[in-house]
Amino acid sequence: MSAAKILVLHGPNLNLLGVREPGVYGTTTLEGINQALRELAAELSLELEIVQSNSEGALVDAIQGAMGTCQGILINPAAYTHTSVAIRDAIASTALPAVEVHLSNVHAREPFRSHSFIAPVAVGQICGFGPDSYLLGLRALAKRLGK
Repeated sequence: MSAAKILVLHGPNLNLLGVREPGVYGTTTLEGINQALRELAAELSLELEIVQSNSEGALVDAIQGAMGTCQGILINPAAYTHTSVAIRDAIASTALPAVEVHLSNVHAREPFRSHSFIAPVAVGQICGFGPDSYLLGLRALAKRLGK
């Protein structure tokens, strides 16, 4: 049996992790997060497709492209969390289980960050645990998929 494949999406400005507001987002780089995800995926017998984009359209394209090839989505939509009906609709259209993750606790920050267009179409949201938010999200997806 082939490994379940998970689409991992990193939204805008996450390519700057490690240098972008380290007091909020920490010093771990995006590559560091991706490496930790790859190691955990190997333990869980999962395959990952990892995409980072600052473009909303590219993220929508990746979500649509997951239909028929992936069994779940792990997404940090970053700023698009609070603005993107397009990403929300793309996730809803795939019918794939999606877990929304955030490095910081979005509910303890500016009030506008508490609203997520993604949460209503996700199976869950994990935030506030730094890079571990991604790992917790991947574990949750694996459990959801019976892995």
